[in-house]
Amino acid sequence: MWGKVAAFIEEKKLLPDNSTIVIGVSGGADSMSLLHYLHSLKNTKNLTLIGAHMDHMFRGEQSKQELDFVREQCLERGLLFEGVQVDVSRYQIEHKLSAQVAARECRYVFYQNVMGKYEADILALGHHADDQIETIMMRLGRGSSMKGYAGILPKRDFGQGVIIRPLLSVTKEEIFTYLENHDVPYRHDPSNDKDLYRRNRLRHRVLPLLKEEFPNLHEKFQSFSEQLHEDETYLQALTQEEWNKVIKSKTDSAIVFMRKPLLLMAKPLQRRGIQLILNYLYNNEIPPSLSSIHIDNLLSLLESEHPSGKLDFPSGLQVLRSYDECTLAFNRSEPKAYEYVLSAPGEVKLPTGAVIKSEIWTHYKMSDLKRNQAAIDLANVTLPLIIRTRAEGDKVRLKGTKGSKKLSRIFIDDKIPRTKRDSWPLVTDATNEILWVPMLTRSSYEVTEETMGPVLVLTCMMSQKVWEATKK
Repeated sequence: MWGKVAAFIEEKKLLPDNSTIVIGVSGGADSMSLLHYLHSLKNTKNLTLIGAHMDHMFRGEQSKQELDFVREQCLERGLLFEGVQVDVSRYQIEHKLSAQVAARECRYVFYQNVMGKYEADILALGHHADDQIETIMMRLGRGSSMKGYAGILPKRDFGQGVIIRPLLSVTKEEIFTYLENHDVPYRHDPSNDKDLYRRNRLRHRVLPLLKEEFPNLHEKFQSFSEQLHEDETYLQALTQEEWNKVIKSKTDSAIVFMRKPLLLMAKPLQRRGIQLILNYLYNNEIPPSLSSIHIDNLLSLLESEHPSGKLDFPSGLQVLRSYDECTLAFNRSEPKAYEYVLSAPGEVKLPTGAVIKSEIWTHYKMSDLKRNQAAIDLANVTLPLIIRTRAEGDKVRLKGTKGSKKLSRIFIDDKIPRTKRDSWPLVTDATNEILWVPMLTRSSYEVTEETMGPVLVLTCMMSQKVWEATKK
């Protein structure tokens, strides 16, 4: 068996000489076999080994005994040891996670802390070939990205170092045989016997049947994993190059990209590009509840002829499409409605940063008015003026016509993003008649050539930065 492991380690370049290695040791068969094997290489490869065990406190005194067992096994071999007890159940409740996800998050934080303490650049874990089969099957059944379908990697980046998994070339049965032949003690976790979890059900019911039909199944799955990872690495490089042309803006919590250039790309690159965005926004910690279905829904939203739409992704990530732009962002607060009285003359500063100003002009020329101004016939309005956000059923009596137009239609025709419509200012009189929709349309209340006397001139002032933000 260990000839296989040695060849696998050599092929994947997992164990450089003179390394400092933290070994995740639960006390179970897998991790104890890994501990025993790495200890056998300690002097030959001049390795510094640290056994690390986290008690999840799920099983009271029993799990505390496992902590003590791992400590004793490390000390018997003259190895450094780090152990900790963490109330994972409390962490699970506080962060609204499943028990398995909460345990994993706490465990990896612990591992990272131990690596930092000893300046270790390698974390060694005991995942084996049967774990690989189970993981790939679960991801195929649940849905994942192509990177996810590749399963467990022999080596991947972790913090300032890497995680290695030297046992991926051997099965659970081979591990048990080795432990028995070398009289290596281990602890059995009774929760692994229960079919409460999907992985356990696959392990107990499905995997034995598959291995009976295909004795070398683990080798085929490992080969599949490696080939898929190679293909994915190549396609990711292509995607990175193409997506630099698609991204419009990027911050730590939001990315805006252009829809049309994306849809011109090959479908495999579209999917991987979206996956790159998700990895970036989730800081490479994508929630387990996010699956390929979410990416399918996003692509459907982009391909739809409807100009706008919204999707909710896990952990508060929102997807907003508005015409040719798509935004993925966390914690996008909904615009708040507002209403202000505007004196004549006077001015009001809006929450968006724009300022609306009113003046009385006794002499004017229509040609003097700019795009950001409107001249209202005072004889046709009731003061005071009101500046407010939109309301259900708003209509505007259009200048030069006898009819009116729904405000919602005006927003659509001018391609105002859905997310900006609830904060767009309207100027009305005291009877709630809309006198002006700044920057968009003029009403029948504006002056004509026959207007006599002074007029009310409204001006919407905003910086170029505010205007660009308003139009996005």
